Amino acid sequence: MKNRITQLFGIQYPIIQAGMVWASGWRLASAVSNAGGLGLLGSGSMYPEVLQEHIEKCKKATDKPFGVNVPMLYPDIDRLMQIIVDQKVKIVFTSAGNPKTWTPFLKEKGITVVHVVSSVKFALRAQEAGVDAVVAEGFEAGGHNGRDETTSMVLIPSVREKINIPLIAAGGIATGRAMLAAMVLGADGVQVGSRFVASLEASSHEHFKQWVVKAQEGDTHLTLKELAPVRLLKNKFYHDVQEAYAKGATVEELKTLLGRARAKKGMFEGDMDEGELEIGQVSGLIHDIKPAADIVQNLMTEFNLAKKEVQGL
Repeated sequence: MKNRITQLFGIQYPIIQAGMVWASGWRLASAVSNAGGLGLLGSGSMYPEVLQEHIEKCKKATDKPFGVNVPMLYPDIDRLMQIIVDQKVKIVFTSAGNPKTWTPFLKEKGITVVHVVSSVKFALRAQEAGVDAVVAEGFEAGGHNGRDETTSMVLIPSVREKINIPLIAAGGIATGRAMLAAMVLGADGVQVGSRFVASLEASSHEHFKQWVVKAQEGDTHLTLKELAPVRLLKNKFYHDVQEAYAKGATVEELKTLLGRARAKKGMFEGDMDEGELEIGQVSGLIHDIKPAADIVQNLMTEFNLAKKEVQGL
């Protein structure tokens, strides 16, 4: 399949595996890349030396393109970026910050840069900063999210209308039908997160994967907007947060409740009571744990079948 995204990254299918914290290590990224998509390492949950190790292992596991997702709020970002350059990584997805900060540096090194946005305003800023593409992530997405709560159905065509660089859709995409819908709305490709959490190769804890598979419609909620909006599965920690809100908790009290390493505790260490469990609304459509290659192939099979079906409408 040839389009602007497959040509930009040198991949077979316009499917990008999101660089999710505690899930997107070298095993998952290399498996997705080997299957024809673009695998991303999630550096947001990695110390610099851990990122270097994952890059080195990913290079050994695949000869296909892969990239690194870098949240720009990361405290040691200078070291991360230098490792990326030293390791000759060719693709970087940036998020949670101003794209003007690092895009010129990365472009000077010959790196393809993509920035994740949640609004038309930020998409235009990313384009002005010189990125090669943007990911428009809708309100349905898991993890940290936009404050405006713009759904993918509205966000994708709104961004498409205003930018001319390639557009990748994210948020609520776990099936080939959703992939087709996103591309009909104007996307050149899709970024898939939650579906790949429930993969054999994801580094997230087995307990977390099982909770994702068991999730039903309505089992997630976007909360903690006073700190950083995040979509969570409804577990004990989530209900503790809601009780704090009911009692009129201050921002400082919410910070204290959140504490440190709450996401690691849940998604990586498997504490389903006290951990922060970040996943998208589309978890209600995920019913099994599959190899990443099967997920990629299922997406393309469903995409092609759906495309044939709509031709008769």
